[in-house]
Amino acid sequence: MRPATAIATVADDFNPLAVKGHNQPPPSEFDLIKQEIEDLFDEAKNWADGEPIASQEMHDAIERLRDSLHEAGKRADALRVEEKRPLDEQVAAVQAKYNPLVQPKKGKVDLAKSALDALLTPYRTRIAQEKAAEAARVAAAAEEARRQATEAIRASSGNLAEREAAEELLADAKKLERQAGRANKAATTGTGLRTVWKAELVDEAAALDWFWGERPDAFRELIQSLADEAVRRGVRKIQGFVVRDEKVAA
Repeated sequence: MRPATAIATVADDFNPLAVKGHNQPPPSEFDLIKQEIEDLFDEAKNWADGEPIASQEMHDAIERLRDSLHEAGKRADALRVEEKRPLDEQVAAVQAKYNPLVQPKKGKVDLAKSALDALLTPYRTRIAQEKAAEAARVAAAAEEARRQATEAIRASSGNLAEREAAEELLADAKKLERQAGRANKAATTGTGLRTVWKAELVDEAAALDWFWGERPDAFRELIQSLADEAVRRGVRKIQGFVVRDEKVAA
């Protein structure tokens, strides 16, 4: 429902939170601005009922209401900034205190760890390579032993003594296989190394095609954000886009 009259100006000394009785604490700045904005919001709901502006007087009243909301919002935000300033200063002080020690990649802990990792990595890599080579040697020996045992069993058909010897070869081959399993576990666990995967761009066109098919929505968001940024810089022609202007209330 539209207000019947223009917006009334609130007196500077008007207290919207005044209550009857004594010994009531005075309203805080937050209480006052909160009440002011809530009153203006309720007023805005009366105007924003879906009915378009029909006269210059109506336009001017709505404009005054919008200006009042804008100014009240600025004052509320200034109060917010001032109220949280001590907390911001405390957080900044704590960060400044601990950053020299634990700031990622810049603090003394990360700098020292990085320097030590540069010493540890080559040694651990060499040990891991030696263990991997030993595991591969034992695995090859186990495979060869099983091959020989299998051939011996096949050739011992009808000969009990040869079959008995072939079974011993097979048992030895199984022992080697277990040794190979242990060697492989030793070579791949407890190395002190971790695998880091990195993507290196070598073909931009192929990468664009792949991501367009893999994540089309994210790709659209990316190019839309790039186009929006270009328009803000004053670009008015963007291939694949139609750049148009529209008027909005300022």
